[in-house]
Amino acid sequence: MDFEVYCDESRPDLFSSKKSKYRYLMIGSLWIPASQRNFFKNEIESLKNEFGFRGEIKWRKVSDTNIDYYKALIDFFVEQKLDMRFRCIAIDKTLFNNSWHNNDNELGFYKFYYQLLHQWILDFNTYSIFCDIKTNRDSRRLITLKRCLSSSNLSSDIINVQALPSKQVALIQMTDLLLGIAGFRMNKSFEGSLSKKQLVEHFENRINKKKLVPTDKNEDKFNIFRINLQGGW
Repeated sequence: MDFEVYCDESRPDLFSSKKSKYRYLMIGSLWIPASQRNFFKNEIESLKNEFGFRGEIKWRKVSDTNIDYYKALIDFFVEQKLDMRFRCIAIDKTLFNNSWHNNDNELGFYKFYYQLLHQWILDFNTYSIFCDIKTNRDSRRLITLKRCLSSSNLSSDIINVQALPSKQVALIQMTDLLLGIAGFRMNKSFEGSLSKKQLVEHFENRINKKKLVPTDKNEDKFNIFRINLQGGW
């Protein structure tokens, strides 16, 4: 079966910043059957028209004036059941050791990207992976990521790992929104917009969770993977 994966990240500067109040760098991914892509895009566009929304879908744009539209997007995600799945990885900056990555923050970032994707790639499927455009010091990062994923998943086919501008890709924008919801709980960013808190609570109600917390590996609708950087069992 053919799948597409749309990826985005939140607070990618955490490994290098000493001033940030946030604890977790997060990378998110939205997984869909490739055959459903056009349907999903058309439905998202229909919701935009229905609510008179203009511009990009973005977590930081959630406000009192558009909360109903964002709730409708959340409802749409939930209603697709396992045809639309989300997985993110949360990396604790207080446990990150740059020496493990040749003192290269960017290399460490893409190693975690690999961990996010590798665990959900299954045998005998094909995968096209689309990331938001990011300015990398090393232009070969995505090529290397594709090679590593292909080498460790010999019974599946990684067709491409490609960067696209999120402004033009509604499903990367949806990833941004879902990642913002997960990050709201993981980073305990309760201050600021009450509308964001309202949206998170709406989502938690829709998926029957009292509060979003890190999940186990088998959670296949909305998976929050807090990676253990300390070792052990």
